[in-house]
Amino acid sequence: MEQDKVKGSGKTSGAQSVDRALALLSLLGRHSGEGLSLSELTALSGLNKPTVRRLLLALINGGMVDQCNPTHRYQLGPEAYLLGLRASEHHGLVRTATRNVARLAKATEDAACLSVRRGLYSLCLHREDGPYPIRTYALVPGAYHPLGVGAGSLAMLAALPDDEVETTLEANHQTLAAEYPSLMPERLRELVMETRQHGYALNPGLVFPDSWGLGIALYWPDGTLVGALSLAAIESRMQEPRCRQLLPLLKQEAKDIEAQIARQYAKHPHG
Repeated sequence: MEQDKVKGSGKTSGAQSVDRALALLSLLGRHSGEGLSLSELTALSGLNKPTVRRLLLALINGGMVDQCNPTHRYQLGPEAYLLGLRASEHHGLVRTATRNVARLAKATEDAACLSVRRGLYSLCLHREDGPYPIRTYALVPGAYHPLGVGAGSLAMLAALPDDEVETTLEANHQTLAAEYPSLMPERLRELVMETRQHGYALNPGLVFPDSWGLGIALYWPDGTLVGALSLAAIESRMQEPRCRQLLPLLKQEAKDIEAQIARQYAKHPHG
């Protein structure tokens, strides 16, 4: 993995430290699923272990990195997340999909949401409310849920390879047991299978009784996961036949978002 090596020799120590710290953040960003151990960061960066440890401590103190218990692996921290949210207002998926999310909310009159995967969790980036006066607020921008909890989150979990699904469910087992006892790993495995069979995820009030959702995964041109587009509404608005009427609208906007992503990808294939 020579391309992962940290460069910066010949620079002043202050600038070199900044470059090295940023490079560690970049490595953690590219390995966000399970994070990285100290030895892995040392090997990938090409730095010695005391230097990596010192830089990580500074990044942890600044909230840019977290060390997860009990694995002691390192992941991006809350300040990195906040910076990402602010940057997303001008770059990336939110900027690409804002019009689609708004159009979906207007067409369905319900709430439309855009989410992404962040390691073991789903993060809601953007929400647009339709004009229907009774709403559900189970999913709002900035909300974190374990992967599989909620329609968009379930769509993303089902889009992962089987081994990643199992790793995620195992890692989230305690959180699910404590906070979402109706969504234990065995139930989520069933929902993953149903989602793959149907091509979309349905949350029939499994998180909050009167909060239902439909979700569909979004993909890069190479087939890897980008995020999820979802609809949220009260139970009475997601019964048949209305649910079948909502699905084509959801799928069309998802298809359009992926087409926009593909065009951007073609312009900047290494971006």
